[in-house]
Amino acid sequence: MGRRGTPGPHGEAADADTDGEAEAGQAVGAGAEEAEEAEAWPPGAGPGPPLWRLPEELLLLICSYLDSQALGRLGQVSRRLQRFTSRDLLWRPIARACLNSGFTRHGTDLVTSIPVKERVKVSQNWRRGRCRQGTLLKWRRNLMPWMQLEGDCLYLSQAEDIHAYQLCPDGSSLHRRPLAIFSGHEEDVCRFVLASSHVVSGGGDGKIGLHKINGTFSIKFSAHEQEVNCIDCQGGVIVSGSRDRTAKVWSLSSSQLGQCLHTIQTEDRVWSIAISPLLSGQLMTHLGRDFHRGAGVLDVLYETPSTLLSCGYDTYIRYWDIRTSSQKCVMEWEEPHDSALYCVQSDGNHMLASGSSYYGVVRLWDRRQRGCLHAFSLSSPTSSPVYCLRFSTTHLYAAVASALHVLDFKTP
Repeated sequence: MGRRGTPGPHGEAADADTDGEAEAGQAVGAGAEEAEEAEAWPPGAGPGPPLWRLPEELLLLICSYLDSQALGRLGQVSRRLQRFTSRDLLWRPIARACLNSGFTRHGTDLVTSIPVKERVKVSQNWRRGRCRQGTLLKWRRNLMPWMQLEGDCLYLSQAEDIHAYQLCPDGSSLHRRPLAIFSGHEEDVCRFVLASSHVVSGGGDGKIGLHKINGTFSIKFSAHEQEVNCIDCQGGVIVSGSRDRTAKVWSLSSSQLGQCLHTIQTEDRVWSIAISPLLSGQLMTHLGRDFHRGAGVLDVLYETPSTLLSCGYDTYIRYWDIRTSSQKCVMEWEEPHDSALYCVQSDGNHMLASGSSYYGVVRLWDRRQRGCLHAFSLSSPTSSPVYCLRFSTTHLYAAVASALHVLDFKTP
């Protein structure tokens, strides 16, 4: 049994590997007779294997010093030990140091339906770049699709409509017949969000659409003089940004729907927008300074009320903490091939994923390192940006100009 590895130079536990389960016999050296004997004696009982004479609290303390490889091997000694070492309590500290294991930086578990041990196993595939690529959908003409993932339902914009697809239990395929289609725009949908049981969309026709997800209510209203490039909705408030160099604030309440509450004049086209979780209702600050012309931000993502990520034409992912400074980012990662970055997503802890402007390149990043971990080209030999990506703890979905791709990290 080895002690849990001390954090390496990038803060990750030393080689948290569960592959050692296959080496059980050599790892612990317990024979069949010992295993049968262990089965017969619960922790704290009288005569029996010395390990089982210890109180359960002490066993938990001992096991808490093991890394994932040692825990996996110990679990092969007997069925009782397998059950004991599979407890979420033992795997939770290991999972928090892993990539995309479903835990936020503050330890909140976002995926309670999947055992933590199983998530740690899949996390090793994310770290090593082991996955199986597939194509879920194709369409005939090039589009600029946007996407949202909510549970086992994937929402995808296709031209003027938004389709809701049911994912199959394996996560690597979907039912081709949409669960619902949300229509109403006269030109392509640019961006959309899911909020308050509604689909809120902005289109190239300068209008905002509002659709009830589980109902027939649907409405649209004129919002901007040119296309609505970006939109967000939270806490009964809608914000939109447009090519007409304005950002506008709207109310989601039925009594004020379609009435602009506030207009913010900008010096250039608004490509991305996000509402702070604080919901202060005010323009808090401006991020950055001295950006060269054309360094537009194409995606912005709040992680907490005071920290957010951005990416764009200048090839950088930036991490901002407005408690420290709104003028200079805390960390930044550069796209190694000098490509614009169209989208960025985070697991809320250590992992980032970005979509590049050429050849459908998706990159995985560990924010404890400067360079990217892995890159996957999804549209070669033809070139297309990754317009949008979303991921769960087991799969990553990426939308390019003519197809929707999946990377399966659960069964590579």
